[in-house]
Amino acid sequence: MLKESTVKLTANDGHTFSAFRADPADTPKGVIVVLLDNAKAEGRARKLAETFAAGGYLVIAPSLSEPAAPTEADGDDSAKEVAPDPAAPLLAEIQSAIDSVNDCGKVALIGYGAGGGLAYTAANRVTGLACTVSYYGIGIIENAGAKRKIPTLLHFGEADPVVPFIEVDQFRAYHPEVSAFSYPGAKHDFDSDGESYDETATKLAHDRTAAWISQYVVGQPPVTLKNAGAYALAKTDKKKKKKDDDMGPPAD
Repeated sequence: MLKESTVKLTANDGHTFSAFRADPADTPKGVIVVLLDNAKAEGRARKLAETFAAGGYLVIAPSLSEPAAPTEADGDDSAKEVAPDPAAPLLAEIQSAIDSVNDCGKVALIGYGAGGGLAYTAANRVTGLACTVSYYGIGIIENAGAKRKIPTLLHFGEADPVVPFIEVDQFRAYHPEVSAFSYPGAKHDFDSDGESYDETATKLAHDRTAAWISQYVVGQPPVTLKNAGAYALAKTDKKKKKKDDDMGPPAD
């Protein structure tokens, strides 16, 4: 039976925050950290947690702090350079959430909307993640950033007015190491219960997400390749060729 609870976590600066946690009936086969578009979306957190926990994963959805408003330095470039990073407190909370459950298996990070953009950023800046997934992530296209350090899966709606699809192809060209899927006719929040819900896109995106997490969290771990970031390679058993094997030379 699924076990649900609200837990208290402590960030590295000492402040505490809450998180919704769902444990599967049996020993978890891995962990999923969920970042929502709205920190107060408790009903959405519960539904997602129940869905992923039913698949055998421990799920934790932290209620992140509101990001700090960017500060202006009144034209002082030196002050701008040392201005605090508004994402830093959120990344600290995400790291705390990961650390609280990393003894339960490999960890995947999934974000939705603004949470999807944060998940994309966090993937290169926190530790302890096996992979990340983002649904219609806000800010990703505009701030593509550096090459991804862990396997990254993105979902975009082709009719999303918030994340213009015309820019997705440019992103794909800039980040060929990222698996970015798009869904014809799908809008922002296409997998939510609102008027933007798209059943076909929701099912296909969920199936791809489930396969992605199964591969990197449950299956073969990522392998770091020199000068190529972190990629996961499928483990292939190589059979020795028999003398009477007439199937020709092995393919490259």
